Amino acid sequence: MAAFFYYVFLIPLSYLPFGALYAISDGLSWLILSAIGYRKKDVLLHLHNAFPEKEEAEISDIAKRFYAHLCDLLVESVKLFTLSTDEAQKRFVCRNPEVINSLARQGRSVIIAAGHYNNFELAATVIDTLIEHHCIGLYKPLHNRFFDQKIRKSRSRMGSGLVSKPELKAFLDNDLKQQTRPVAILFAMDQSPSDPAKAHWMTFLNQDTGVQFGTEKYAKDYDLAVVYGRIFKEKRGFYSFEFEIVSDSPTTTPKGEITEQMTRLLEADIRRAPEFWLWSHRRWKHQRPL
Repeated sequence: MAAFFYYVFLIPLSYLPFGALYAISDGLSWLILSAIGYRKKDVLLHLHNAFPEKEEAEISDIAKRFYAHLCDLLVESVKLFTLSTDEAQKRFVCRNPEVINSLARQGRSVIIAAGHYNNFELAATVIDTLIEHHCIGLYKPLHNRFFDQKIRKSRSRMGSGLVSKPELKAFLDNDLKQQTRPVAILFAMDQSPSDPAKAHWMTFLNQDTGVQFGTEKYAKDYDLAVVYGRIFKEKRGFYSFEFEIVSDSPTTTPKGEITEQMTRLLEADIRRAPEFWLWSHRRWKHQRPL
């Protein structure tokens, strides 16, 4: 069934021009917001808690724009199965590659920390072609082996490598120094922590929030510079990427500072254009341990 869905539905869909895909996205946006109400209660609750100063009409407008963007992400992700490298580079450009390339020329491997903001899937796919580091994306294996294989192939076909989270430590211990160029490991920094007791707790979007400590921990353990990746949506289907160094000396940085700083950078991006963050994710399902 998975193979049938992939070859008969997803791949033919991915060959459609962007205009046709966005027409599908418009209809899908209305369907999941107005007819199905996919996680609508969660989205509205998260927005109300994050922006208590905003009126109901503004919250509703952000939610509507979020669902429109979410559906664009869905069709753009399908397009990634067959999108050419040349077309990807036209639709995703790097504003300041010199910031991270200067670290590569020093032989420094880095962590690129980014949130689920704007088209993070396109960013992870094309980034290896835009900077001098070899990019390694962290991923969580899918239960369906067929789709796991196809998505891994799609994400790596422009040069990026993939390492599952359980394999990361072994990669850093055994393989990092064997790479032919410095490595940039892509971390999603805004997921809900699996263990609240090991999280770094802080106020984020007006809420007590547990932030995964993994980015900072690996940076300190392996002396990896931390660079924040900021994604802008220039217009429909076109994005740009900007780098900002969070710490180039993580081993001497006070505990918690890296986590606080990169989370504040993400928070500022969300406040600037909130519709581009993944509000449907159940980010606040844990409470601070007593």
